Amino acid sequence: MRFALSAEQAELAATVRSLLEKRADSAAVRAASTSPTGHDEALWVTLCEQIGVAALAIPEEYDGVGAGFFETAVVLEEIGRSLAPSPLLATTIATEALLAGGSDEARQRLLPRIAAGEIVTLVLGDASVLDGDRAAIVLAVVGDDLVELAEPRARWAESMDQSIRLAFVDVAGAEAAVIGHGGAARARAELVGAAAVSALAVGLCDRALRMTVDYSKERVQFGRPIGSFQALKHRMADMLCRTELARSASWAASYALSDPDTAPAEAELLTRSAASYSLEAAQHVAAECVQLHGGIAITWEHDAHLVFKRAHALGQLFGAPHRHRRSVTL
Repeated sequence: MRFALSAEQAELAATVRSLLEKRADSAAVRAASTSPTGHDEALWVTLCEQIGVAALAIPEEYDGVGAGFFETAVVLEEIGRSLAPSPLLATTIATEALLAGGSDEARQRLLPRIAAGEIVTLVLGDASVLDGDRAAIVLAVVGDDLVELAEPRARWAESMDQSIRLAFVDVAGAEAAVIGHGGAARARAELVGAAAVSALAVGLCDRALRMTVDYSKERVQFGRPIGSFQALKHRMADMLCRTELARSASWAASYALSDPDTAPAEAELLTRSAASYSLEAAQHVAAECVQLHGGIAITWEHDAHLVFKRAHALGQLFGAPHRHRRSVTL
């Protein structure tokens, strides 16, 4: 296993980062989060049409790029760093579920639409659903079946982190067509979901660390930058260590889920471990970011509150860190 990006993967990361730096600054992120759709539609179109982010893990026979989940995780890490609200998380999870459990007919019909940028989501239970009120394609696991819902009723669900769009979807009241096996779809979706939020958490850690280091160089106390104080250096060094360890764990899980030869038990172990460590690291690093900004960062005007909210929201989507640890130790 190589704990490094290939030249192509590094170029993908750099391209996405460059675009997000131009199109997803603080003002843009705040505006997109509170918009009617909950994201920047023009940015999503650009990411799909010019970079092909929604098509990365889709095989070429379905008009996809034919790369793998790892490449998608590379993009998710960059999105996590920018804090940009994006349908990519929901789309990735539903796409992987369709690939794992969908019928040939469903794949042929739906995957080209997803590769072109149509938003898709997956309903796994009674909880709120990622992008459930703005998805063009809504899939659900109902019993042992994977089904496609026809124009289900959905209503926006208020959440702590406005940059993650949630909705309640009425599965029982919608017309449903069986398109595959629910067991395989659910199993894949749960693992990919955990790995995907791990990637977002790593990007978030990196963002919080950079913000804190930059501030420590500018803030002067007792006639010198606070970054020169040894106690604060140690805390930022700890933030760096946690970030890099989380990145290694996240990459290991993403590689495992991308390799069809990886044993299912090994893939689950690596994914649960990555989620446990990355999500907890994000919460710690976000808290340190707030504290090392003097606590003022929790105010609405400062971006650190966006970091804090995202860190804790990620830990609720596909299981809290302690739940992933418990599944590993049992």
